[in-house]
Amino acid sequence: MDDFIDALYPEITLETDDIIMSIAVKKDYSQIKDLDKRKEEFIKDLEDFIKEFSETPESRDFVSYFDD
Repeated sequence: MDDFIDALYPEITLETDDIIMSIAVKKDYSQIKDLDKRKEEFIKDLEDFIKEFSETPESRDFVSYFDD
């Protein structure tokens, strides 16, 4: 089943010193022909995703992992 999902959605893993995030991209960015505009749209969508997640109860639950 994972092979089927992999075939449907391109994936990217983003890594900094503090976070590793694997993302499967569902949106089809191929309609945006200009590469810079496509990148800009992806970054905007990524920022929107993070903002939306930050407003969910799951985000609070996630960071509570670090409680003693």
